Amino acid sequence: MKKITVLIADDHTVVREGLRALLNCEKDIEVIGEAENGRQAIELAKSLNPSVVVMDILMPMLNGTEAARQIKQNQPLIKTIMLSAHGSDDHIEQVVAAGASGYLMKMTSVQNLAKAIREVWKGNNFFDSSSAKRIYSQYQKSLFGGKFIKPRGSNLTSRELEVLQLVAEGMANKQIASELNISIKTVEKHRQQLKKKLHIQETAGLTRYAIAEGIIGNEK
Repeated sequence: MKKITVLIADDHTVVREGLRALLNCEKDIEVIGEAENGRQAIELAKSLNPSVVVMDILMPMLNGTEAARQIKQNQPLIKTIMLSAHGSDDHIEQVVAAGASGYLMKMTSVQNLAKAIREVWKGNNFFDSSSAKRIYSQYQKSLFGGKFIKPRGSNLTSRELEVLQLVAEGMANKQIASELNISIKTVEKHRQQLKKKLHIQETAGLTRYAIAEGIIGNEK
């Protein structure tokens, strides 16, 4: 039997190890990798080419929603299932706009998660709350009507979103440059572009924006 290969992305080690142990008990599912942040998830998706990525929405370095969007863009055959501790409509809208195939609350059972993995692997979608199903249905209808859910920070480039998250997490320019493998001067340019596009002049304002938009959590 060909197994469904899965990559797990969550910044909590105990969550990753727990999901790996439970999912590996399923005869048709095999966890082949773990990522602790969104950027690592993108890199492992490239090297491991899993069938499905199960990913937390809020992660350091790069949040799950943006990671899902980039994985979808780079490797459209990989399916993503997003896990969230908060079932807000805004989170669900952004997940749908990012191209995720599924959305589950973190309190879901492993049986339900396994079911979701099987469904998205078959090419179906799996949204296990009434709100998620409603928003996904609205999104599908909008595709025909020409009105789209606006992706979070849609006027920002992927690199600007990455820099924004790292700035909001308290990193200095030198740290950001090292993390993204770019020059400090380039980081400074991105920061200036962020302030210009968002009409925000202070770093504290960028942090508040990132929290308000769900790019980082309140606890960050």
